[in-house]
Amino acid sequence: MNSVRIFCLFLFILAPQLSAQIATSLRMSKKSYLSGEAIIAEVIVTNHTGRDLTLTSSRALPWLSFVVSSASGEAVTTRKLNAFGAMNIKAGSSLAKRIDLNEFFLLNKQGNYGVSAIVRDPSEKVQGATTNRILFNINPGKTYWSQKVGIKNDKGSGVRELRILTYSDGQKTQLYAQSIDDRIGTPVSTFLLGNVLLLRKPSVTLDSRQHMHVMYLATPSVWVHYQISSEGKVISRDIHKTASQGEPVLMSFGDGSVRVLNSILYDPKAAELERKKIRKATDRPELGIE
Repeated sequence: MNSVRIFCLFLFILAPQLSAQIATSLRMSKKSYLSGEAIIAEVIVTNHTGRDLTLTSSRALPWLSFVVSSASGEAVTTRKLNAFGAMNIKAGSSLAKRIDLNEFFLLNKQGNYGVSAIVRDPSEKVQGATTNRILFNINPGKTYWSQKVGIKNDKGSGVRELRILTYSDGQKTQLYAQSIDDRIGTPVSTFLLGNVLLLRKPSVTLDSRQHMHVMYLATPSVWVHYQISSEGKVISRDIHKTASQGEPVLMSFGDGSVRVLNSILYDPKAAELERKKIRKATDRPELGIE
């Protein structure tokens, strides 16, 4: 009986020591997300054990897990079990693991949430180290444009609702593209297009292939044109500058195509190379000393 008590006491003393030897932290790039948008959480692990460390999952216990709850403290439903590969960390080094919380948790409802991560070394069979907790929120955004389209893919036929959404944090307005599975009403894809100036209304239309085209004003003289599939994937992205005879126009043609007219196609990489050439040509030569 005494030996059991001594062993339990040993584990009790050992657990905080091992946890203290693995420093952990959690960070997210922002606090507000639209429904269906990738919610990237980054776990940073620093190895203070004095030896190289390999974190691996056992059948019963993963080396990394997340605790996600709503504002009321209710646990968020999981989509699938964690399946993270091993992490090898050299003594004194730090490594980061980035994951999309949307892959593992059902986060499609508007509201406030909190998340923390637990890092364990299953081989030690002790309680893991818990990171800081981060609060974030999910909102639906404001629908600027929407259209339902029929689709056919390797899974059969169906209906997608394509949307353009706006979101404002009080300082800037952002434009998002979204594809909704009409059968279950949840986003297939949601992603940021960029900051938008609403001095001019964004133009949105469909072509004959059910691709969504959106063009918006990004700066006072630069327009951005996206072509997006019905599954919510970017097909192309072009940048246009205002031409001498007015502003760019997104135009639909009789053959079902959609093109940007009255613009100057802008290549940022080519422009940067040209600027470097100009700087080199104007560099003052070094003065020789006799």
